[in-house]
Amino acid sequence: MSAEKLKTEQLLQRIDELLTVLSVISRDLTETSKALKASVGTPAVALKKEKMRTIDDIKTLFPKDLEEMLMFEEAEEDIVVKPRQFLGSENFAKIASIVRDAGGEYISAGRESHFRIPR
Repeated sequence: MSAEKLKTEQLLQRIDELLTVLSVISRDLTETSKALKASVGTPAVALKKEKMRTIDDIKTLFPKDLEEMLMFEEAEEDIVVKPRQFLGSENFAKIASIVRDAGGEYISAGRESHFRIPR
């Protein structure tokens, strides 16, 4: 196989991975938009939970192999989850699904991209 053909195949594979990530982001944006529309007029007090979650609470949501790929930081109202390494499209999709199920979201900010889960 020629080097040029190998490089083309690698580029096509990377494009497929990026399309998967974009699909997850698109689904997240749709869900966030629906949630915002549904919460219009809801008092902010009703949105707060009685007990705030801790980093340990959030870590238990992830299988051990995924947890080891992530760093967890406590912020005032959120737990910030950042990747320690390149996740790849499959791991990214799994993590995004767990975060979404926990009421969180993905924040796309280049090298500062991260997941945010409400405490």
